Amino acid sequence: MWEIVQAGGWLMLPIVACSVVAAAIILERLWTLQPNRVLPKDLTAEVWGWVKKDELNPEHIQALHQGSPLGQMLAAGLMNRHASRDLIKESIEDTGRHVVHELERYLNPLGTIAAISPLLGLLGTVIGMVKVFAAITANGVGNPSILAGGISEALITTAAGLTVAIPSLMGYRYLRGRVDGLVVQMEKEAMKFLEALSQLKSAEIIKHEPSEPVKRRA
Repeated sequence: MWEIVQAGGWLMLPIVACSVVAAAIILERLWTLQPNRVLPKDLTAEVWGWVKKDELNPEHIQALHQGSPLGQMLAAGLMNRHASRDLIKESIEDTGRHVVHELERYLNPLGTIAAISPLLGLLGTVIGMVKVFAAITANGVGNPSILAGGISEALITTAAGLTVAIPSLMGYRYLRGRVDGLVVQMEKEAMKFLEALSQLKSAEIIKHEPSEPVKRRA
């Protein structure tokens, strides 16, 4: 392997570095974007149980906020649960934008690696061909071994760039799709919770609203 890297020239160093970074990003995002870490099972039902039983306290909300991305959105709504429906929705949406940004962390660098790796390979190809023509100019075409070095460098860098770019692009597309799917599910859970919270508030208002006295007939 080291011999191949050496034969590819100095441009193999950034290509190898790109491969290491891309592998690290893909593995880290696969671990972070597990559905049970982003959307814990029955979390919404558990939080709703706290609300109905009036068991909410700052410790519950703090633990909810730190537990998962969905928990951050629900905690934002709970911290403003006594406000109007529009304000609760706005707080959930604002937190949701921050959560989405965190879910998409490192995806842009991964996409950049997928884009520049073939270009690095192409640059290596150009440099290798320049060496070939320089060797032809200096020594003619009578010695194939002189030409083989430049051609080998050109082919190795091209192959290396594509080898890094293809899995990086596949990983980027897959992780982008996973983030989009998780965001849709989080929005559904958050809106479901918002509607239930609004209905509960409306029921409490009606319950505590004083009834009008019955007018006696004269």
